[in-house]
Amino acid sequence: MILKGAIFDMDGTVVDVSYDWVKIKAELMTEGKPILLYLQSLEEPDRSQKWKVLERYEHKATQKAKLKPGMHEFLDFLSARRIKKGLVTNNSRQNAAFLLRKFDLAFDCVISRESGLWKPSGAPILAALQELKLKKDECCVIGDSHFDIHAAAEAGIPHIFILSADKARFDGMEAEVFSSVEELQSRIEDLLKKEKR
Repeated sequence: MILKGAIFDMDGTVVDVSYDWVKIKAELMTEGKPILLYLQSLEEPDRSQKWKVLERYEHKATQKAKLKPGMHEFLDFLSARRIKKGLVTNNSRQNAAFLLRKFDLAFDCVISRESGLWKPSGAPILAALQELKLKKDECCVIGDSHFDIHAAAEAGIPHIFILSADKARFDGMEAEVFSSVEELQSRIEDLLKKEKR
């Protein structure tokens, strides 16, 4: 594999952000469905009212978000090696833009939920690949959740990296789990060294 691109999730991956998903789903009454799919299935005025509830929670969380330790250095490391960077988030374009400005981050492409493509579908990752002009086997996906793993697997991405202190949560899944950005960077460095051999 020759690594030419990395596609990142945003919340929980690039930034540390706090969401009480149990509380949010209970308030929205999602009936166990993924939130975005559930909201899209609603009729008006219910749909607009519930979107506002989600957006209120997202806005609050986004304002308090912190850049994940080591992320700036890791993104610089990738840029120095001419590895393209994509951002694929189920969050809004507005919140993504706010965080990129706040932490002075740059990505070669940003796919937000306004595209109509959402994880756990692989479609937004395939859209990012197209925009980055990369093949599946030239890319890795970096996330923090089961949604990221499902989306990457559906898109056919061979390298799936998860940032999480809770490695047991991903037991049996086709992903490598790292407890820190530094650990992940070391793994990418090893991959790049193998390419040169």
